[in-house]
Amino acid sequence: MADKIIELRPDEEYITLGILLKIGKIISTGGEAKIYLASNTVLVNGEEENRRGRKLYPEDKVQIANDVFLIKEHGYK
Repeated sequence: MADKIIELRPDEEYITLGILLKIGKIISTGGEAKIYLASNTVLVNGEEENRRGRKLYPEDKVQIANDVFLIKEHGYK
């Protein structure tokens, strides 16, 4: 299971879990986030999370099904 890197834009300090679901192509519209989170297990840093507004900062890990997303700051190396 390889990590998928999500790089924040230059002006972003964080993204929300709902945005990650869209970026990761787990859902197609923001309105689907609440429904998806109510019926699927999503782990943020190993803990179950169901709030679409949960802020994700650099180095946070999000596991959704068999995918792991790693949040990185803009310009990471």
